[in-house]
This record gives sequence, structure tokens and C-alpha cells, in this order.
Amino acid sequence: MAKKPKKSQQQGGTPATVALTSAGVAYTVHSYDHDPAHPSYGEEAAEAMGVSPERVFKTLVADVDGSLTVAVVPVAGSLDLKALATAVGGKRAAMADPALAERTTGYVRGGISPLGQRKKLPTVLDASASAHATICVSAGRRGLEVELAPEDLAKLTEAVLAPIGRA
Repeated sequence: MAKKPKKSQQQGGTPATVALTSAGVAYTVHSYDHDPAHPSYGEEAAEAMGVSPERVFKTLVADVDGSLTVAVVPVAGSLDLKALATAVGGKRAAMADPALAERTTGYVRGGISPLGQRKKLPTVLDASASAHATICVSAGRRGLEVELAPEDLAKLTEAVLAPIGRA
């Protein structure tokens, strides 16, 4: 017998929005029509929402010394793998296999959220997030973002803040 989804998921919620609601965190959901032909999920989100790319953060999953780690960096730049490894006390980092990242987080590539993941992973939030009152991250599917205070994101994910992004 199939498991009945939670009421909030029946109404279009995702594990990320369920986690935010459960925690009592203030957030805003932004929805847009995802274009599969767009070359960058993050830049597409920034354009669709009319938000500066410096305030829209992408969620990347990396392998740091054999352990999966989440990196949350602005879509306007890229991830500095060496800085990520250093931030979590590791030596080497490489991007994780996309299929493994999807299985572990429970989200599809382009829709991986730092919130509500199937397995909670160590998380590093780029330090530039603290320069903004709010930032946007994936809400758990392509075409859906949540806007929230970076402090709330860091608290809920137990993230380390570190300069891991490159312009």
C-alpha cells in the first residue's frame, strides 16, 4: 500500500518547504516556468524572479575525502573546491556523481535544496550570503525557489559559513 503524503505535500509542498514550515521560519516561495533548454538552472531562476544573481544561491553536492558535503554558493560564480575542503577540515574535494547526489538528497539535479534532504549532509554556505537580508535557494524542484534570511538557512542546515565561492 502506498504511503499517504503529508497534507502540506499534497498541496504542492516539498520536503524543503515542509521543513521551513515545521521550523516556523519566515520564507517566500517563488515559482516560475522552468525551461529545460536553459543552460543554467540558477541563472534561469534569477532571471525569472527578477533577482540579482548574487542573491540566488545554487546547491551543489561534492565529495570531500569520501564524504558527501553540500555547498551553497551564488549562481553568479562557481564553487572553489579547495576552499570547500578546507571549510570542513578535509584535504580534497571533487563534484559528487550526480546520480549519487540525487539518491542521497532525494532531489533531482537542478532542484536540489539544502533543506529537507533525505539524508542530512554537512553543509557549507558561502560567506557572501550574510551580506544580504534574504537569499533564494531551491525549494526542492526545478522552477521553485524559497527566499529566506541566510541566518535561518544556516541555522536549519547547521551550515558552516566560509568563503567557498569564486566570482
